[in-house]
Amino acid sequence: MQKFFGAILTLVVLVSCKEEKVVVNEELAKVETIEKPPVLHYGFNLEDYTVVHDTVRNGDSFGELMLKNKVDYPKIAAISENYRDTFDVRKIQVGKPYLILKSKDTSEVAEVFIYQNDKINYTVVDLRDSTKAYKSKKRVKLVEREIGGVIDHSLSMSIDTLGVDYNLTFRLSDIYAWTIDFGRLDKGDKFKVVFEERYINDTIYAGIGAVKAAYFEHKGKTIYAFPYISDATNNILEYFDQDANNLRSTFLRAPIKFKYRVSSRYNLKRRIAYYGYKVRPHKGTDFAAPIGTPIVATADGTVTESTRRGGNGKYVKIRHNDTYSTQYLHMKAQNVKRGDFVRQGDVIGWVGMTGNTGGPHVCYRFWKYGRQVDPFREELPAAEPIADSLRTDYLAYIQPLRDQLDCIEFVDQTPEPEENLLTYNQ
Repeated sequence: MQKFFGAILTLVVLVSCKEEKVVVNEELAKVETIEKPPVLHYGFNLEDYTVVHDTVRNGDSFGELMLKNKVDYPKIAAISENYRDTFDVRKIQVGKPYLILKSKDTSEVAEVFIYQNDKINYTVVDLRDSTKAYKSKKRVKLVEREIGGVIDHSLSMSIDTLGVDYNLTFRLSDIYAWTIDFGRLDKGDKFKVVFEERYINDTIYAGIGAVKAAYFEHKGKTIYAFPYISDATNNILEYFDQDANNLRSTFLRAPIKFKYRVSSRYNLKRRIAYYGYKVRPHKGTDFAAPIGTPIVATADGTVTESTRRGGNGKYVKIRHNDTYSTQYLHMKAQNVKRGDFVRQGDVIGWVGMTGNTGGPHVCYRFWKYGRQVDPFREELPAAEPIADSLRTDYLAYIQPLRDQLDCIEFVDQTPEPEENLLTYNQ
């Protein structure tokens, strides 16, 4: 009897396993019959079209490209006239890539034109039925990265040695523009950065993302930098230090953001051999830079002069408030006119050699209560710190970021003496 029940039990198990196996196979069969969704690029299934990949060449225009691909003139005119805010056909740039999606029938008429504004953003001109144009962007993956380095020659060279996008140098120079003179860094200064890199399809690099935290050690002083929205109403993001002080000042330290050299400072007792060593006061600060380098407004204000006069050459003067005014001399060309309101960091002209000058530079002059002074010796007003009501929240927010920065090790890129000697001998 026990053998009988054992046989029955064994049979049930075998049948049960067999049934379960059959069920699994049926599910697998169902899965195999499910069609995979088409892979879309720019929102289109490219397999449905004849695809043309090309770049804008000298002499190309949107109208000519469309006419060559059998698009009717009324459609071209509709895009040109009705969608200027979305796609200004007059501003397509040489070298920019584009796609044309053509019908697969014998007519091969262009149905879609896709213009790649940059690696991420693109514009779609849909020529099917009623024409339309719209902007979109590729899906971007953000990857957090940490670096730390010791400056040997310059910040840009140190960042390049670490294999990081050169644009991170500009981001850091913007963040610390009011507190650190990047044209006068010292050998041995240190930095750490936590930032994001952007990737398309996980592999195609698409540039620097947000700088989430930074650390700079300059002349023995440590300055942390953390982004924080202190004005929720206007959604204004600014960078603050470890003590909740705003890193922004009312005035930038220099009218050139990067790659400059202070060739002559404010000096009321300057003597020049050309003039027989007579005292010739220099009431400005000269920032030497290549011709064409952008010159920026060091603070918000209204342009009171944009002209050319005598030894000043082409220049711009800005009134910031009742107390301060600034002037920028020897420009190659101005980018603003009298009466314009400019914001701090706006490009107001380009470095040149107009007027009395022995080399390309901008002479930066600074007025306080109508008297020219040395801006580097003035106690310039700082921006407002974080409100007391937000201070506790801010300090709690930055603590893990500060801990993360503190754990990053410095990579010293300074070559060994033997390497320096070898390079020199070669």
